[in-house]
Amino acid sequence: MEIPTKKLNPKTEIPMLGLGTWKLRKDRGKRAVEAALQLGYKHVDTADAYNNHQVISDVINKSSIKREQLFITSKIWRTDLEKTAVVKAGNRTLKELNTDYLDLLLIHWPNSTIPIEETLNGMQTLKVQRKVRAIGVSNFTISHLKEALKTGIKITNNQVEYHPSFTQQELQTFCEEHNIIITAYSPLGQGQDLRIQVIQDLAKKYKQTPAQIITNWHIQEGRVVIPRSAEPDHLRENIESLNFELERKDIEKINQIPRGRRLIAPPFHEFFE
Repeated sequence: MEIPTKKLNPKTEIPMLGLGTWKLRKDRGKRAVEAALQLGYKHVDTADAYNNHQVISDVINKSSIKREQLFITSKIWRTDLEKTAVVKAGNRTLKELNTDYLDLLLIHWPNSTIPIEETLNGMQTLKVQRKVRAIGVSNFTISHLKEALKTGIKITNNQVEYHPSFTQQELQTFCEEHNIIITAYSPLGQGQDLRIQVIQDLAKKYKQTPAQIITNWHIQEGRVVIPRSAEPDHLRENIESLNFELERKDIEKINQIPRGRRLIAPPFHEFFE
């Protein structure tokens, strides 16, 4: 199954289905990445804070897949956002992943105590050095994005929590207007959205699993999706979600599911909506 892509910039395309690797460390992480690559995944999402760069590197280096066929995303932690710290963290990430470049580098969480211009200048330095192909952010609200856009440095991706019971349509519309692609993390609502009646009903209608309905919905709505799984059956299920299309009226049914609470909101978050 060919995974569709979206253009981040003229030279970089991001696969719309990837493997999220939060909490996938050591042998569990190794098995997950191995299984994903064997099934045809080309997009692996990691972060400095996940402590699994080395595991991912080991699997990739042992595979027969060429580096240029893969898309690797990593993220810089919120305490490393001064310009020199960004460059240092970026270079360390490259060393840990044993690669010459990252396809996408993100700010993991906003930190209003450090000027965004300083952070983005550090990321731009890595991009000019061809160590990073595209720059993005994660967990940014519209107000964060407005501040970032004032710098004039091109941001191409915003990775945020997005699932049927926590949609962020206003944020997605803003991103679309500024050519920023949304990547949805926790795309199944950490499993709880699989039990929503609308999702259950559509699963029966299309003869697909609830997870496939949700994954298909994300992709048809233009979002990159990075479900995390260490189970080959679930990884295969995600790939097979590309084999059908939801009708527009059914997409709207999912869009109209009442908005619930945010699942990911650590103590340092800057969500003020």
